[in-house]
Amino acid sequence: MSKDDITVVTGGASGIGAACCQLLAAHGGKVVVLDRDGEAAKDLAEEIGGYGCVGDVAVQASLEEAVSRIETEFGAVTGLVNSAGILQRPVSPEELFMESYDDVVAVNQRGTYLASAIFARAMIGRGGGAIVNIASVAGMRSMPLHSYSPTKAAVIAMTACLAAEWGPSGIRVNAVSPGFTLTPALQAEVDAGRRDLSLAEAQAALGRLVRPDEIAQAVAFLLSREASAITGANLPVDCGWLAGTSWTTHGGVRRA
Repeated sequence: MSKDDITVVTGGASGIGAACCQLLAAHGGKVVVLDRDGEAAKDLAEEIGGYGCVGDVAVQASLEEAVSRIETEFGAVTGLVNSAGILQRPVSPEELFMESYDDVVAVNQRGTYLASAIFARAMIGRGGGAIVNIASVAGMRSMPLHSYSPTKAAVIAMTACLAAEWGPSGIRVNAVSPGFTLTPALQAEVDAGRRDLSLAEAQAALGRLVRPDEIAQAVAFLLSREASAITGANLPVDCGWLAGTSWTTHGGVRRA
């Protein structure tokens, strides 16, 4: 990362977003931690020498205000990582309340689109920029996640659409699709005995879960000048889970 690069990470105060903030700052870039938890955003920003900003990707006015504040107080944004997202319980459609469904759509799908559109305005005027959307392998396979999976599939489709739309303006748009990633929140669920991830590990070709910093490495690459010819791509970072799941029918991945 160049010391002149300014990257905004939505949902940047926790999980994969926080890992992205930490790595991008370590690479020498200037980082804006944007999160609806303003205090957590400021705490992490202070830790990495960045800029903390409150903003809710589900609320257009909140994002408009955040963009104005960032550009005025911190500088011209060159990169955006759309990491803000919420999960859902794996329940059947008749048990999935529409309020929960709509919340997932508002943040994961609409929020990604809205943040991209708002931040891209200034990028278009300056003739360049890079956007990385955090999608998911859940958007590439059938899962009992009847709001989450479709929103992530939409993010993958959106990525290609925006890449074609903004490519002539010098803006690259790519996606990273994490597999099962051992974020602090997921680790807490495992430690409490509420999640068993042994099957996910067994189905992955590498036999393990993904670390948040491994997602961040892929994001940093796609933002970088080393990826200058890459746009409209979706990069799975899943320890080979996509490659290994279909082997379950044949007894699973053969371990060495």
